[in-house]
Amino acid sequence: MREISVHTITQNIKEMCIEANHFLSDDMKEVFQNAAKSEESPLGKQILGQLMENMEIASKDMIPICQDTGMAVVFIEAGQDVHFTDGLLENAIHEGVRQGYTEGFLRKSVVKDPLIRENTNDNTPAVIHYSITEGSQVKITVAPKGFGSENMSRVFMLKPADGIEGVKAAVLQAVKDAGPNSCPPMVVGVGIGGTFEKCALLAKKALTRNVNQHSEIPYVKEMEIELLEKMNKLGIGPAGLGGTTSVFAVNIETYPTHIAGLPVAVNTCCHVNRHVTRTI
Repeated sequence: MREISVHTITQNIKEMCIEANHFLSDDMKEVFQNAAKSEESPLGKQILGQLMENMEIASKDMIPICQDTGMAVVFIEAGQDVHFTDGLLENAIHEGVRQGYTEGFLRKSVVKDPLIRENTNDNTPAVIHYSITEGSQVKITVAPKGFGSENMSRVFMLKPADGIEGVKAAVLQAVKDAGPNSCPPMVVGVGIGGTFEKCALLAKKALTRNVNQHSEIPYVKEMEIELLEKMNKLGIGPAGLGGTTSVFAVNIETYPTHIAGLPVAVNTCCHVNRHVTRTI
């Protein structure tokens, strides 16, 4: 049994909140650079260049890459041979977010009650997803999620008879509806299967997958490639002003489901697609 102090979790999450809001991940840098070369619209190419310049300034001067520093979404994959000490894990996660957003001078965007709308003033609580894995390590992913793109999320409770073509039509429609509201070029996370809430979680987790890696499932990989091509023919373009780069990547995750259902969730993310992963 390996013991890990929750203070270690707090410190790492604090650092990850700051890192995710100031530095683009390596996979996103790569797709940005490739898109800037391949974009056919002069205006689209100019916008991509400006976005890349903005992110260079952000990392150099420690300015957030977006004014919406998001609601902190935290994935914790804890090995079953880990014993957390010195306090409650969940409290430690929230404390890490509080410290990160307060000491990092990041915008506080969370309200205590969804209807009363009183700001918590420290961007807590985070949204936390736990899973238990083998081993004695803890994998942490922090993915701050802005709500321009989050508000364009969709869940479709399709019929099994709708099949793969119905899934593709639903996902494509969700991206059409999102249009410029998701701050394109966007990354599209898709969850297929499970239940109402499971497919949404799959779509959210899909956004944290390396955008240069396709699904290992052959038919899912084919869907990712096909949908990306179709989405980039919609003409939405960078910043929604037209062009051939509307979407950087389509990441699809699947899960077994009930014989009577075909749940599908779509979670779009803006052009920065912030996420940081560490293993302790």
